[in-house]
Amino acid sequence: MGREAPADTAGLARVAVLIPCYNEALTVGKVIDVFRAALPGATIYVYDNNSTDDTAAIAREHGAVVRFEPRQGKGNVVRSMFRDIEADCYLMVDGDDTYPAEQALELCRPILEGAADMTVGDRLSNGTYAAENQRAFHGFGNNLVRGLIRIIYGYTFNDVMTGYRAMSRLFVKTMPVLSPGFQIECELSIHAVDKRWRIVEVPIVYRDRPAGSESKLSTVHDGVRVVSAITGLFKDYRPLKFFMLVAAVLMLLGLVAGVPVIAEFAATGLVTKLPSAVLAVGLVFCGALALATGAILDTSAKNAHRQWELEVLRLTEEEARERAGRGGVPGGE
Repeated sequence: MGREAPADTAGLARVAVLIPCYNEALTVGKVIDVFRAALPGATIYVYDNNSTDDTAAIAREHGAVVRFEPRQGKGNVVRSMFRDIEADCYLMVDGDDTYPAEQALELCRPILEGAADMTVGDRLSNGTYAAENQRAFHGFGNNLVRGLIRIIYGYTFNDVMTGYRAMSRLFVKTMPVLSPGFQIECELSIHAVDKRWRIVEVPIVYRDRPAGSESKLSTVHDGVRVVSAITGLFKDYRPLKFFMLVAAVLMLLGLVAGVPVIAEFAATGLVTKLPSAVLAVGLVFCGALALATGAILDTSAKNAHRQWELEVLRLTEEEARERAGRGGVPGGE
């Protein structure tokens, strides 16, 4: 797909390109250059996350705003980016030269036009990720995460783990970043679904890392972390549904343990399997307790959601006043 050059770059002055980096000296200079060409007027930020190579120096030489995040992990970097940077549109991209800058405007335009709150660079639907990525089990892991989100939240992403996405100011400033590491992409996606933000997926042409550049992902280790993050967010965002499942499992186990006891009592009038009887009662009791816990936490989660909605409303009004002060034009004086 060829580069789509904007006819008017005034709106791009309030676009922030966010590039979290750890040891990307081989590629970061090129990434900065191509995104500056694709989004003239945008500010490019590189957050160096304890790199041991020349990532920061190269980024500075290529004109990026360079900042440092000492807490290791991509989630920690994104948290600092979201807190520190003010913009109308935030375009997040990895510094490994795998995402096409020529499609940057395609991701930013729905945000700038107010048609979406998050756009997602979809690597999977056109097959480029499968063709380019040679790392074992990455496709399987992405499909697993997509499946879990579909089952739990009822929303189907084409690509849930992509590092290329654009977000609105409201989305960024009301996003509680909890994940310290590579779970951040999954957290962003789940937050968008749970809070009913407007999501637009944009198919992109993915290319694998250039020779000499190494992925920071550990398929098994980070995969376990991502699944754990999904479980934790499921518990926090949908506590009633989560604890209903826990209660169902416990009660089913209680029935498995208790049916032989009940059958024996019905036949003989005696209970000789006392440990099984105690176990069955305990499991059913824990199931009922889990159900009650879910109901209580669901009330708390709904109250938190109401407070979040009020905060979004406050920021929306604040943003409207700021735009009116700038003449209604993003980046205007």
